[in-house]
Amino acid sequence: MNRLTRDWLRHHPLPIHDGETTKNSRGRVLLAGGSATVPGALRLTGEAVLRAGAGKLRMATVASVAVALGVFVPEAATVALPADDAGEITAEAAPLLIAGLERCDTYVLGPGMGDPDVALALVRATLAKPRLELSVVLDAAAVACAGDLETLLHGHEQRIVLTPHHGEMAGLTGHDAETIGADPERAACDAARRFGAIIVLKAGDTVIAAPGVDPLLYEGGGVGLATGGSGDVLAGIIGGLMSRGADPFVAAAWGVWLHGEAGRAAGRRLGPIGYLARDLLEAIPGLMAEV
Repeated sequence: MNRLTRDWLRHHPLPIHDGETTKNSRGRVLLAGGSATVPGALRLTGEAVLRAGAGKLRMATVASVAVALGVFVPEAATVALPADDAGEITAEAAPLLIAGLERCDTYVLGPGMGDPDVALALVRATLAKPRLELSVVLDAAAVACAGDLETLLHGHEQRIVLTPHHGEMAGLTGHDAETIGADPERAACDAARRFGAIIVLKAGDTVIAAPGVDPLLYEGGGVGLATGGSGDVLAGIIGGLMSRGADPFVAAAWGVWLHGEAGRAAGRRLGPIGYLARDLLEAIPGLMAEV
């Protein structure tokens, strides 16, 4: 397994955008998730999308949260989705998301969602018709629910990135978390082949795997990254990079590295434990520029 280093990144650069670049040419992202109980998740993911360089962002979340979310991220548009009595997105949101996807290059689904049955329904509905121009990140509940969707995910021809931690990987694959932790490289590679997707298996050390490609190991950004919202930021970085035209495997690797190095920087600046997920965001553009 190769190590994910600055040298690897230099040999797998991100797309270059020159002075003729417009916000549309840097990509349009549809981000869907959140709930009344986790209203800020999309703020973290959405800002990460933009910090990674995406040109336009539309955030879709429960109606009770949508206006406030738009105020927190004024650079983005919002879409109000139907919710149940518990404040979770319902399956009736699918037509709104499908309509939004027609105008987008990248789709990020799952941050802040809590209902796995609805997540499954939305994954099935919104990804039923693969489109060559669309790249996808499935995160959180949208990962753990996808264990029976091998055929659907394969249809997107390795343009889907799944970002599970070990518990979500257990839900995805049916293997227990202890087995996954004992050999994460094998778990990630097996899942990549099974689902025809890029797997970002998150832990203290993170494995990035794709079918037919040597996996990568990123040796951790520090214990401080084990905090609420950190994974939401990672999903947004990967989505933002794909919207700019990065190959999904390259975007996943860059996303893991940027997320981890932003954690290292926050640890040096604020202390190794106790910084917040939102403390990662401002470091992203500078880290891209360094490499």
